[in-house]
Amino acid sequence: MTEIIAEIGINWDGNFDLLNEMMAKSKEAGCNLVKLQAFERATTNNHPQTERLLKSAVTNKNIEKINDLAKSNNIEWFCTPMYPDAVKLLEPYLNQFKIREIDARELANGKSSEMIDLIIETKKPIIASSEHIPKRNYSIKSRIRWLYCVPKYPCDYKEIDFEKMKKFNGFSNHCPQIDAPINAAKNGAEVIEVHITSNKEDDFIDNNVSFDYNQLSELIFQIRSFDK
Repeated sequence: MTEIIAEIGINWDGNFDLLNEMMAKSKEAGCNLVKLQAFERATTNNHPQTERLLKSAVTNKNIEKINDLAKSNNIEWFCTPMYPDAVKLLEPYLNQFKIREIDARELANGKSSEMIDLIIETKKPIIASSEHIPKRNYSIKSRIRWLYCVPKYPCDYKEIDFEKMKKFNGFSNHCPQIDAPINAAKNGAEVIEVHITSNKEDDFIDNNVSFDYNQLSELIFQIRSFDK
């Protein structure tokens, strides 16, 4: 059965009531996991909404509460670390790690970095997003599942090369049309990752690539219909 990841990311805005709701709705819709992000000021790249972004980052001040909310909603959470110390912070809480596309480029080309080395040293499973077919690192490939993605926010449906799905384990979606992840699943994706939002009318930062709860439920309903 296709594994569905709800990327809450930065769309919870540091609001724990909203985070709880998003976890609950993800579980209700049939998602297997929810994903957050761990970054620091240096990794926000001088974003015009840096202060707002920092409120939604997983930190040593909020990780216990995040972990408790996931447990109370009976859904697994995992995270994308964006700086080396985040790996050490996250490791006791996670069963697996996510490597974002910009960092996975090095891994896909057989290269590494301090942060990637730290993730590998945990010996935990890894999910990595990549636009290009990865050059397999045979010493750890059994622990890595590669998700094909087009790293544009948003990307157009026509920019997605579904033929590439044969070389990947799954698909990380940045397209506003639910047809994109549905078609990826039809093309053999074992893992589907989609951004979610509580309200498309609000100004959440990743809303242009996010599905609301109704879209998420419809997406999962359609995928499950041919999963059987």
